[in-house]
This record gives sequence, structure tokens and C-alpha cells, in this order.
Amino acid sequence: MSELKVKPLFKESHGKLLTFLVCGQEYGIPILQAREVVATLEINVVPNTPDFVLGVINLRGKIVPVLDLRHKFDLQPIAADKESCIVIVDMNQSMTGLLIDHLLGVITIEEEDYAEAPKLGSEINTQFMQGIIKLDSRIIIVLDIEHILENQEINELENVGELA
Repeated sequence: MSELKVKPLFKESHGKLLTFLVCGQEYGIPILQAREVVATLEINVVPNTPDFVLGVINLRGKIVPVLDLRHKFDLQPIAADKESCIVIVDMNQSMTGLLIDHLLGVITIEEEDYAEAPKLGSEINTQFMQGIIKLDSRIIIVLDIEHILENQEINELENVGELA
């Protein structure tokens, strides 16, 4: 068994990841971090919100902010289509939606397939990466939900719920 320092959330998920595509890249989150996946609902724009916030949705009476992962990761923007959906996660103790391009499903991986997030230099922020999964020719970036946003962005996101 590997000597890697696998984060507790990953271990608690028993190696199960919810995987999805954003701009052709495969990403995953530990299954216990995903509350549910919903079809792309009507996203209501909220004025004066950060660029990475698409707006809010009404999810069974709860107002949930929706983040655009393409924008947050500085990727080519596209309009949502029939393959797009929203993954609902608990981010910094708040329900948050992540707009994704295509849901792939749940996979189970072995600890030896997991590697810590690479260091890409001091100019490149990789704090949102929990690690990388190598499966044959596939590379899956495991997201660290709690670190997708920086502290200032977390504060801005908390204000979105109050504005809606």
C-alpha cells in the first residue's frame, strides 16, 4: 500500500469519486462531498456578484448560489447545453452548485492510483486540487471543494445568498 498522505475525506469516501467533465478535462470529488446532481435549472442572475457566480437557483425552496467552474478555472466559456448539470456540494458549510459540462458517474479507485497535487511553481495556484488520479491513459483532477474559492471569494459568495 502506498505511503501517500491521502486526505481523510478521500479515505472516508472509500475511494469513490463523482466524476465529470469541464472543458474536456475530467474532474472528480469524493462522493461524500456531493449532495446531489440536478438538471440545469433556471439560474437567476443576482446583480453585483463576483464574475464566477452565475446566479442562484431555487432548489426545493432553498436559494443556492451556482458557480461557473469554467470561469473560476479561467477556461473558455460556453453556454450550458442539455449535457450540462449542477452538482450540489457543501462548500465551506454552505450548499453551493457547481455548473459542469457533463456528468460521467461514480468510480472507485485504489489508493495506489492517487497522487498528491503536483507543484507547478509559485505563480500557479493549485490549492483547489486535492490530488490526481492516474487510470490507464486517464488523468482525473480531484478537486478540494473547500479550497476552490479563496477567502475573499468565500465572503463574497456568502453575501450572494443574502442578496437573493
